[in-house]
Amino acid sequence: MRYVLIVLILLLSACQNSPPNVKEIDMYNSSGDMIGTATLSEQAEGVNIKVKVEGLTPGFHGIHIHEYAKCEGPDFKSSGNHLNPDGSQHGLMNPDGPHLGDLPNIEADSSGYVETEIMANEATLKDTKKSLLKKDGTSLVITAGQDDGVTQPGGNSGERIACGLIQQIDKNDKNETPTDPTQFNEKEEEG
Repeated sequence: MRYVLIVLILLLSACQNSPPNVKEIDMYNSSGDMIGTATLSEQAEGVNIKVKVEGLTPGFHGIHIHEYAKCEGPDFKSSGNHLNPDGSQHGLMNPDGPHLGDLPNIEADSSGYVETEIMANEATLKDTKKSLLKKDGTSLVITAGQDDGVTQPGGNSGERIACGLIQQIDKNDKNETPTDPTQFNEKEEEG
């Protein structure tokens, strides 16, 4: 009986200190419209990111993890530079790279929709130097053009066109909920 009690106590204490395994973030365009989501999950080799967004121009787009959890539009420059805790050069094809925040390009179909999975190698949601949740968090940014994989400092991928916050606080934990303009219009029509 003591053995069972000890195991139970160890399991409960381990669960209380376990890091988050999955984070879902909302992605917004420069006008402040929600265009989709990204779901981040801890994997052995890094953080897997499932991206589902719409409203992009067809073709390839750069996507990067940036150093600050700030998405102030319309240019999203408040997100800072690519996350780079090791001081590497930019680019997945650069022999002196990549930044931790460098990710493979994503491709929007002819309707501007993207549904894909990419891996942020060596990144983590745990409390380490390579955490995406460090301090106040980081952000996920999509650019207008594709990242060329080598040009410094950001891959020559154009303007930042979408952004989402990667933070410890889940969107469901916030006290405020975003307003839905369609609800307001329906209430106006009813009244």
